[in-house]
Amino acid sequence: MDLSRYPPRICWWRLLFLLSIFQDYVSSMLDCLSTCSCSQTEIYCNKSDNGKFFPLLAVQDTGNNGNNTNSIPDLVKNITSIHIENWTGLHVLTEMHMDLYTGLERLTIMNCNLHEIHHNAFKKNPLLHYINLSKNPLTKLSWRPFQKLQLWELRLDDVLFNCSCDVRWIQLWQQRGEAGLHNQQLYCYNGIARIPLQEMNNSFCDLPEISVTHSNLTVNEGDNVTLTCNGSGMPYPDVDWMVNDLHSINTHQQYNGPSVHSVNLTLVNVSRDDNGFLLTCIAENVVGMTNASIQLAVQFSPTIIRLEEPERRHDTCIEFIVRGYPHPTLRWFHKDQEILQSEYIRTEMDIYQDNLEGCLIFKDPTHHNNGNYTLEASNFLGAATKTVYGHFLQAPPFTDEVTPTPPINVTHRPEEDTFGVSIAVGLAGFACVLLVVLFVLINKYGRRSKFGMKGPVAVISGEEDSASPLHHVNHGIITPCTLDAGPDAVVIGMTRIPVIENPQYFRHGHNCNKPTTYVQHIKRRDIVLKRELGEGAFGKVFLAECYNLSPTKDKMLVAVKTLKDPTLAARKDFQREAELLTNLQHDHIVKFYGVCVDGDPLIMVFEYMKHGDLNKFLRAHGPDALILVDGQPLQTNGELGLSQMLQIATQISSGMLYLASQHFVHRDLATRNCLVGNGLLVKIGDFGMSRDIYSTDYYRVGGHTMLPIRWMPPESIMYRKFTTESDVWSFGVILWEIFTYGKQPWFQLANNEVIECITQGRVLERPRVCPKEVYDIMLGCWQREPQQRLTIKDIQKILYALGKATPVYLDILG
Repeated sequence: MDLSRYPPRICWWRLLFLLSIFQDYVSSMLDCLSTCSCSQTEIYCNKSDNGKFFPLLAVQDTGNNGNNTNSIPDLVKNITSIHIENWTGLHVLTEMHMDLYTGLERLTIMNCNLHEIHHNAFKKNPLLHYINLSKNPLTKLSWRPFQKLQLWELRLDDVLFNCSCDVRWIQLWQQRGEAGLHNQQLYCYNGIARIPLQEMNNSFCDLPEISVTHSNLTVNEGDNVTLTCNGSGMPYPDVDWMVNDLHSINTHQQYNGPSVHSVNLTLVNVSRDDNGFLLTCIAENVVGMTNASIQLAVQFSPTIIRLEEPERRHDTCIEFIVRGYPHPTLRWFHKDQEILQSEYIRTEMDIYQDNLEGCLIFKDPTHHNNGNYTLEASNFLGAATKTVYGHFLQAPPFTDEVTPTPPINVTHRPEEDTFGVSIAVGLAGFACVLLVVLFVLINKYGRRSKFGMKGPVAVISGEEDSASPLHHVNHGIITPCTLDAGPDAVVIGMTRIPVIENPQYFRHGHNCNKPTTYVQHIKRRDIVLKRELGEGAFGKVFLAECYNLSPTKDKMLVAVKTLKDPTLAARKDFQREAELLTNLQHDHIVKFYGVCVDGDPLIMVFEYMKHGDLNKFLRAHGPDALILVDGQPLQTNGELGLSQMLQIATQISSGMLYLASQHFVHRDLATRNCLVGNGLLVKIGDFGMSRDIYSTDYYRVGGHTMLPIRWMPPESIMYRKFTTESDVWSFGVILWEIFTYGKQPWFQLANNEVIECITQGRVLERPRVCPKEVYDIMLGCWQREPQQRLTIKDIQKILYALGKATPVYLDILG
């Protein structure tokens, strides 16, 4: 159509007219069909129709002008149920039909003319758990559309299949009791008569068998290696390797006989970056899929990635990072002499997959410790050395002179004098012993705290006559639930909590019954491990890629937490923790995706936060802003500013407010248990690694119990009482950590001294860069009486207001 013939005003009117016609067309597409009834969550069609496409939900929300303001995906994303009957035109179900219904949970297609379901039909419907395909002419049905669904029930009533390998998978599912098929009478036609599906002869087809040439593979860096995966069975299986981010891969397929399929995987010039990767081979046919995995271990000689000059922390530290596998042996040299470990100079480090990270620790070094320090790292493949100069103190401006000791003249005294001296010495010794005994008795029976209890050290050590028994504290009330408390457990509300395996959050409830919670289950084959992130008491944490977790992404990075000790008690704790985490959904709580329980080890899947824990992030963005990312030095943007610190604190308070609204008590709030993502996004979470990585932050009681006393209020230390108010106290300490760039609270004091200070009413001093308004919040969190402390709701309001205020308003130097 040539619009140039019309004046401009006429052209605009014609365009508006065409637009209105198009809008009417879209609206007609969205209208609910006359044979259906529709709502915001359901489409129900039970009348005859020859339609081939699903109806979409009718438009209900309109703008001020009556025009539709929602897109088609917005209209259908909340639909959870679709029911279709007697649609003779519906022959094939494809991904195009289903891709908009990302929230769909139930699908019924009954008595239609459905012949085929495409392999990717349910790719965008991860929540689908009920499918009813009864009374359809599905002569054959593949397992592939259903492989990534967590199906509770698959109804196939009155479907007559052809007896063939194509339905052998249904027979296997029925035998195993999967998807409710064991409760259904299913039949197939063998060319002569209709027979029960369970009686179908299955000698000609079954699941493929798979084998690999190695169970675990250890190679040296630079090696070339070929792995073979064999898949066998009838029908003939397809075999392939699943590998991600390896240094170099060549694959070659070959066929060995009529029913064996082999695939060779060649790794060329294997890199140290491939260490720890999981190589998975998959064989599949019309009956189903099997897989086998190989753990790749790459050995390489050590390299010293980082060796820093001494830094004053709690003690003085020469920080180092060494990479090598097998883990290298470390030796230190000073003035050409090997340093022997002692109380004053020692090595502390953490061991990761192929990294050693730690410090050479100096306790009260002097000028005698000045000089070059050489680190030697070696394994059987080689050695690496690196030297750093350490300067601790200036030498004094004078030379120490040693005065010779004058000779001692011995004069023999008469025996009477010797006897008198012996008596005097004996009396003096007796008097000293008597004084010591009196001192001990006075300390034992004369010392009382303000709470009318023994000294705090006795309380926390768990003595029998302590006023706060470790295993039966329930805010001063003993209930039947407490009788179930085992060793190293405390009772919070009515729930028994093991202390050493600290679950992320704890319910502060009033009954012993747990609510029924549906935990998302993730298939093991959808999880591909990439590298180890750390290890705690429970097991290891890995960075992984997870497939089919998001309807909008084929794969995404996640953090997976494994359970290394699958005892019955550990499995119960694992299930309880999974149910608990499933109920916690908030923008500032680390997202929990689900579990993988089809085999060992048991796995929990969390979102991956790129920048790690907040404590490490604060230190990296403090006065010394040099950090390491994947072993490589990276200059950061410098120190955090006031607005960024307030932004971090406000996000944590938002997460805490949510926990409080859900009646959950965290018990271990600290920057080490917060994680940082892109865009300075901060979330509360804990993979349980902090007790190993930050072991100095915990005070060990008895054999295994570890308590974060530097973050605990007096009532938690002395009575083991944990409430929302005790979490508020911990938040005050988090604020102090943020404004000191991650320093340890009371870093200058030993654990016993910290307990003494807190129980006597002392508080942390105001950090140098902390505004007075923020320190006032800290003091409000540290009120001795729990009911006098600020509420977390008030804290969030104050922090939000401070973040919006101009910097001039905040008295940073005052």
